Amino acid sequence: MSDQTIKATGRNVEGKGASRRLRRAASIPAIVYGGKSAPLPIQLDHEKIWLASQHEWFYSSILNLDIDGKTESVLLRDMQRHPFRQLILHLDFQRVDANQTLRAHVQLHLINAETSPAGKISGVVIMHELTQVEVSCLPKDLPASIEVDIADLEVGGIVHLSQVKLPEGVEIPSLKLGKEHDVAVVVAKHGRVEEEEVAEPEALVVPTTKPEKKD
Repeated sequence: MSDQTIKATGRNVEGKGASRRLRRAASIPAIVYGGKSAPLPIQLDHEKIWLASQHEWFYSSILNLDIDGKTESVLLRDMQRHPFRQLILHLDFQRVDANQTLRAHVQLHLINAETSPAGKISGVVIMHELTQVEVSCLPKDLPASIEVDIADLEVGGIVHLSQVKLPEGVEIPSLKLGKEHDVAVVVAKHGRVEEEEVAEPEALVVPTTKPEKKD
């Protein structure tokens, strides 16, 4: 779990117009839902949230949301961004019950790639087929990320989801749905070097017709 605290303020006015006014004032409209309490509209400082959004913990850790001095444990569930501007439009936070299992997406990080047999061979590409996975666990057991050790990865080798070592108390629900869900996380294979075809220059055609003689 994360020790990160996000400060917010409750808001009484809702609607598209109110949200636009908040964004013009460099704030982000957001909602907190779930648990036994009613959904709560809040607003957050855009600059601080933008900086927090550059870190992995913001997306996969339990956050301490301080709303007007009252702290709730929440998990970020949705973020709406502007199509091309560096602007966060809206956030959804879900309340977390310490005694209830939750599901969340966690990043997968490769380790020991440089020391693996595959990593020592020139021309071999280690492909990260899966960068995150949905896990199930109690809030206290939620990891910020999961390491995938590929120290023994050979050329042509594959690390499947079922081979990933999980922290204690953490499960991958999709693996219970059948073998077809045991997808590849990492693949090591030779890179394909395609030779560029060089077109041969066209032959220069020299006219063979003799010029007419003038009288």
